[in-house]
Amino acid sequence: MKLENLKQSKLNTSLMGVMRGVLDYYDIKISDGRAFGGSGHAFLINIHEVVCPSGPYCWKYDRFYRLLQNLGLQMTHLGFFHKNRKIEERKKAEDIMRQHLDNKRPCSVLNMDNQIIYGYDDKVFFLSQPWDPKCEVTPPRLTSGTWDEFGDEIHTDLFFYQKIHPADDASVIRDSLHYALDLFKNPDQYNFEKYKIGSGAYDNWIKALEQDKAHEHGNWWNATVWSECRNMAGDYFAEIAKNYQGEASKIAEDLSALYKEIADLLKQVSNKEMDAAGKIPILVEVKLKDEEAVQEIEEFLGVFEK
Repeated sequence: MKLENLKQSKLNTSLMGVMRGVLDYYDIKISDGRAFGGSGHAFLINIHEVVCPSGPYCWKYDRFYRLLQNLGLQMTHLGFFHKNRKIEERKKAEDIMRQHLDNKRPCSVLNMDNQIIYGYDDKVFFLSQPWDPKCEVTPPRLTSGTWDEFGDEIHTDLFFYQKIHPADDASVIRDSLHYALDLFKNPDQYNFEKYKIGSGAYDNWIKALEQDKAHEHGNWWNATVWSECRNMAGDYFAEIAKNYQGEASKIAEDLSALYKEIADLLKQVSNKEMDAAGKIPILVEVKLKDEEAVQEIEEFLGVFEK
């Protein structure tokens, strides 16, 4: 069986590519900017101490789940599975996934990357491929029970999705922006060991570049993903500015422009031809601008919540 009209977006932020596909499947009509902003993902930055490619994937999702509910989407974690867990445990989770798919509920998998699970037959599950179909870390099929396509790299999370009633617009904005502040003020609530979120993420990144420890592919991928996120933050605030008036609208316009600047700077850091010495001053500037944005979000909330 296959779920029709379920396609993963080719966003660089593959988690949000899954969300975009599921939002469209459930006919939840919101923009990419609102999806990124309302879920809080637009404000996340997570960097490992050697800037490995895992930064966009290895962080604590609890608040993200709650913010998605504000947008009308419930994301439920079915469990984490590594190569040493028994096949029987995997098969039990697979049975649950089949039940959800039979009931027209999309599922997804995060292993080396995020992929929508849109169907199954008696041998395999069908997986979306967000980018080049030849990409080894996003196989189009996953053999039931064995998960052979993941090879030795089995560190797998499974999810399913349901449509629920969304929150009002003011709640979406308020809750997402308080999360944006918390990512920078209380980052250790959200990161795992050896990773840093918020301002500390830039410190990790700069230090790794200074010590020549930054993973080349990881540097490119993190800069690409976090640039996209900040660009979407700019779109989110542009929408807010358009829908509100007065001082709140003006601050939102300023925030939109600031996040677009941050996105452009991070895009420069993604350049594989630029040496570390050229990237460090850009990241120093980005850190300051991201901290400035946090201060402006506090200012915006002071007006918005009156």
